[in-house]
Amino acid sequence: MRISDAIARLKTDRRAAGLAVGGLCFALAFGMNGLDAVNNLVTNLVSEPALAFDGTASPSTAALTTSDGLRSGHFQDGKNSALTALQYAAEQGQPVAQWKLGRMYAEGDGVPRDDLRAFNYFSQIANSHPDEVPGTAQARFVANAFVALGHYYLTGIPNSKVTADPMRGRNMLSYAATYFGDADAQYELGRLYLGDKPSDPHQAARWFQLAASKGQCRAEAALGDMLFQGKTVPRQAARGLMWLTLSKDCAGSDEAWIKPLYDSAFQRANDDERTMALVYLEDWMKGRRD
Repeated sequence: MRISDAIARLKTDRRAAGLAVGGLCFALAFGMNGLDAVNNLVTNLVSEPALAFDGTASPSTAALTTSDGLRSGHFQDGKNSALTALQYAAEQGQPVAQWKLGRMYAEGDGVPRDDLRAFNYFSQIANSHPDEVPGTAQARFVANAFVALGHYYLTGIPNSKVTADPMRGRNMLSYAATYFGDADAQYELGRLYLGDKPSDPHQAARWFQLAASKGQCRAEAALGDMLFQGKTVPRQAARGLMWLTLSKDCAGSDEAWIKPLYDSAFQRANDDERTMALVYLEDWMKGRRD
């Protein structure tokens, strides 16, 4: 659906305001959440012999170069050969392979879940590439590794040397949020500020705003709910409804909590608030196009 078609439909049927924007996130450069974007990037990088990720290995010590290990041909022989290739590339210091293995062990994707092994892979990335130039393809993997480490330090890993260290976890997230401008880290910082005792909703809204401006779906929902409710920050119902509309349109299967927030806000909003939300939405989409 073209953006103009979605906007026209919204104008003709206000009661279907949120439902009429299916496909709008496709037009947003950052419509998918951070992790999905990185997963797509991994797929592209691993399937192509990109020179930026080519490594070197001495023929006398290895028959398979790092770059060969990341090429698609070696991933067509089955999971075992794919895992072997990833492990080899990771041992050679390739952050893409280290990140992929970290995600696999963290999620139990094709391997037994092992949070400590995942933690170790993410730590290798963070220790070796903390000053990666922000905005580069590789920086996205590094930033995500810092986010993963932040989560591990916040909760700790049972039966391991990694104990809960909330301050260190917060520092990991802060580094990813500030140095790399990572939207997932910014969203997580917002959640921490809301959960603090006492909470700091204004700081939370600030971090949600930064993440939402990049299309981080959960941040859009959190910010929209805060603004619509107006319980902890000054109420801006129309602005909140706009953010909730955007978040509902890009919510994935693991974000089922977003739609009820949107439905509740839309039902409670009056006609003027819905109309103004539409104006804000049109301006937002225009800014994305420009």
